[in-house]
Amino acid sequence: MKYALLIYPGTALEEFERMSEDEQRSTLGEYMALSREADVLGAQQLQPPESATTVRVEDGKALTTDGPFADTKEVVGGFYLVEADDLDRALELAARIPAARMGGAVEVRPLVER
Repeated sequence: MKYALLIYPGTALEEFERMSEDEQRSTLGEYMALSREADVLGAQQLQPPESATTVRVEDGKALTTDGPFADTKEVVGGFYLVEADDLDRALELAARIPAARMGGAVEVRPLVER
């Protein structure tokens, strides 16, 4: 089954900025090592929500607005796409994402496979 591991950084970015350069390199290395796991199909960090454009279609016409539509404290900062034998394996991978221990959270969501 495929899962999206959605990273909500929370305070992880602030914690990362307080780290020494060596600690930052080590943390980035953890993200990269996870990207190389056989179960990982892809991973990407997202630009901040302020860079987003939201699209809606009303009466057949596309309407765009700058930034995210929802005003929320939690935003997705990145994701991993994994293929795991079961939820336990997906959770194991999610627990290795540094943001999860640095004040953020990782939502593990199964994909609808057609």
